[in-house]
Amino acid sequence: MSHDPNCIFCKISKGEIPSSIFYQDDEVIAFHDIRPAAPVHFLIVPREHIPRLQDSGSDHQALLGKMLLLAPKLAAEQGVTNGFRVVINNGEDGGQEVYHLHVHVMGGPRPWKIG
Repeated sequence: MSHDPNCIFCKISKGEIPSSIFYQDDEVIAFHDIRPAAPVHFLIVPREHIPRLQDSGSDHQALLGKMLLLAPKLAAEQGVTNGFRVVINNGEDGGQEVYHLHVHVMGGPRPWKIG
C-alpha cells in the first residue's frame, strides 16, 4: 500500500496528525471535515494513497465500492435522517484541494441551495 509522506490524509491515516476519526478499518478512515459545508460533513478516505479518482484502476474496484457503501451507513450513524450528498472532487478543475482520493458526505439542511 502506497503512502505519501507529504500528504495530509496519509498523515491523518497514520495517526501523525490529530483528527476527529469516527470510523476506521484496515482500508479506510472517516472523519469530520474541518471546514464543513453542511450540518453533517465528513470524509471517507482510503488508507492507500491514490491521488485522484482517475488514478484508480480495476484493482481498486472493491475499495471504491466499499467507500460508497459506507456513505449511507456512516451518514445514518452521524444522525442524517433525510438524505445526504456524496461528492468526489477530481483534479484542479473539479475543485480537488487535497490530492488523495476522498469522498465527501454532506447531510442535513441543504446549504448549497442558498444563493
